[in-house]
Amino acid sequence: MYRVPVLSPSGKVLMPTKPSRARRWLKQGKAKVVHNDLSIFQIQLVRCPSAPNTQPIAVGIDPGKLFTGVGVQSAKFTLWLAHLQLPFKTVIDRMEQRAMMRRGRRGRRIDRCVEFSQRAHRQARFDNRRQCKIPPSIRANRELELRVLNELSLIYPITTVTYEIVNARGDKGFSPVMVGQNWQLENLRNDWDDVREVEGWQTANIRQQLGLHKQKHFKGDTIPATHAVDGVALACSAFIHYGITSTQSMGWKGDVTVTPAPFTIIRRPPISRRQLHLMLPAKGGVRRKYGGTITRHGFRKGDLVQATQGKKTYLGWVSGDTEKQVSVSDQSWKRLGQFSKNKVRLGKRCTGLIVLPSRKLSSLMAMRFAHATRTND
Repeated sequence: MYRVPVLSPSGKVLMPTKPSRARRWLKQGKAKVVHNDLSIFQIQLVRCPSAPNTQPIAVGIDPGKLFTGVGVQSAKFTLWLAHLQLPFKTVIDRMEQRAMMRRGRRGRRIDRCVEFSQRAHRQARFDNRRQCKIPPSIRANRELELRVLNELSLIYPITTVTYEIVNARGDKGFSPVMVGQNWQLENLRNDWDDVREVEGWQTANIRQQLGLHKQKHFKGDTIPATHAVDGVALACSAFIHYGITSTQSMGWKGDVTVTPAPFTIIRRPPISRRQLHLMLPAKGGVRRKYGGTITRHGFRKGDLVQATQGKKTYLGWVSGDTEKQVSVSDQSWKRLGQFSKNKVRLGKRCTGLIVLPSRKLSSLMAMRFAHATRTND
């Protein structure tokens, strides 16, 4: 059964409660609804609870290059699932475009009619390749994971963070996952006391022990079976492990229960940064404005709005504007249409995240049985 996160009057994170109890507290005026950036339904008590005790709750993170799976698990309940669509490709495209524009500006600055020795060439720079910086695309991936984890810490009393690692031989720079792995683990250890590392084969064994099915083809599908199932398995590793059960046998120790939980799809709004110069100049050498987060109608790009056109009403995110209209896009950042500024109502200010919570609970065990039925047929 789904659990509702609870906050104390002072904002301290408490253990989640049953939906029926949360409804009763709201009806009796003992609690109020609070909002968070992950769009998880959450309540806050009006009076201090008699016993603010908490139990261990673990978060499992299965990092990747294009997608990341996240699962929040207690010993008796699965609390939350997430599928993160990472901004890897978007950042790479933006960095390539920025490099082309930079080269164009440098080329236009040089007067080629002057002798080569007298041209305004850029001076020789120092060797800036020894700082071991994280590439921007990989850094953006890992920062999105940290952002979601920090938001979860304000909703659930998290005690353990489990992170899947890759052990590579030879050159460690062959994979984007491997490049940012140590950097991410260092960030986690700075903020959390209990950070555990689990290898991929161990995740597979835990998933098999729990009876969970993983979809290994079409990994871009936004369903729990692609990546979120590994996040749940990683979180469950905080409660079960394989070890010695007796003097003559080995087996699984501990107890954990996987239950249906809300499933959420999260991505970053692909907003272009403000550009002072476009690629191609317009007539007269004047370049129009491009990029930025502010529109001329009081909205910000990434704001959740409700737009009306005729008899139809759309729910989407602000992605651009014209002189009299506002562009609204869906979760994939495909434009739904351009609407009059007077028929667009603000729902929620931009938080830097596009969150799509599911309307019904996702059951990992149900998917397992459905897969077994298709296999037998």
